[in-house]
Formats: sequence, structure tokens, C-alpha cells
Amino acid sequence: MPPKKFLFLLLPVLLLASCVVTPGTPAYYQPVYYGPGIGLGTIIAVVVSWSRNKSILLAIIAGILGWIYVIYAILFPKR
Repeated sequence: MPPKKFLFLLLPVLLLASCVVTPGTPAYYQPVYYGPGIGLGTIIAVVVSWSRNKSILLAIIAGILGWIYVIYAILFPKR
């Protein structure tokens, strides 16, 4: 099965699984913020850094900088 078809089949299953209410819990509850974690900016920065530089050290530094590195990569493309 091609990867794109697999992802299109997997996405609805994951969405439905996330909506299932377990017995004993309210139908809706306010999400709780647990603390710092890996955000979208970190993930994008690491992927962009790896695709540009192929260096783990630079990918870690870009992950720490997050959105700052993403904006830098957009403004100054690698030649």
C-alpha cells in the first residue's frame, strides 16, 4: 500500500480514537497544561536544519532556538 493512502486511512482512525469517551469521565473537560515540552516550532526547526545541514549538533541548536531558526531559514535560503 502506498504511504499516502496509508496516511489517509490512518488519519480518520486516529481522529475517531481521540474522540472516544472512557466510562467514568465527563464528556468534556478542560485540558490541563503540564509544562514545557516539544512544540511545533522545535519540530519544524529540527527538520529544516537537518534537511539544510545534515548535522545533528546544528539540529539540536536549531531545536533550542525554535521559531527563530525557522524564520532565519525562510529569510536566508541556503545556496
